Amino acid sequence: MTPLAATAADAALQVSVNGGGSAPVKLFLLFTALSFASALLVSVTSFTRIVIVLGFLRQALGTPQAPPNQVLVGMALCLSFFVMGPTASQVYGTALRPYLEERIGPEEALEKAAVPAREFMLRQTREQDLAAFYDIAGRERPREGEAIPMSIVIPAFMVSELTTAFRMGLFLYIPMLLVDLLVSSLLMSMGMMMVPPTLIALPVKLGVFLLADGWRLVITSLARSFG
Repeated sequence: MTPLAATAADAALQVSVNGGGSAPVKLFLLFTALSFASALLVSVTSFTRIVIVLGFLRQALGTPQAPPNQVLVGMALCLSFFVMGPTASQVYGTALRPYLEERIGPEEALEKAAVPAREFMLRQTREQDLAAFYDIAGRERPREGEAIPMSIVIPAFMVSELTTAFRMGLFLYIPMLLVDLLVSSLLMSMGMMMVPPTLIALPVKLGVFLLADGWRLVITSLARSFG
């Protein structure tokens, strides 16, 4: 091969790589990011609060196997998609779509995607949790107008979500506990000490829950708690 032909071949290979390799690389990066989807789903979305509250509800009703885990997780996913819809639309419109259309680079796309995600998490995060992680990190609180780093926002958001979820679970547990105590007291007063209280309390709790349209109340309360 002559030097001129070798130079032309190298130039053609460089053009082919630079021109045709960007889309596969972006798809590879996208699939790599999707491999961390489960961690992101738990750490930066509404999924954690929803699935914990639904688990508390199942335990409070006294039906540890109904609904099954697959149903609870599916319900939590659907409700999370509903809650996170506006935030996901902002991320797609301001970051993901321009990046796929090669209008912005990956670093700028990450910065723009972090803005709506940070806003959503900060709306659900308690001030004392943010202050706690600033103290742990030994960093000064940001001045007005400065963005809080994601390394502080994400753990503070997760702690706040756990606190909120357990508080809501407690509010669900107390009425069901009162039903259990009432049924146990009635059985004791009637001298029916050999009858298991759960045998009577379970249908009573299910009846009360259904009469109150409990599933609608719980789901709507969960969705509105992220307002």
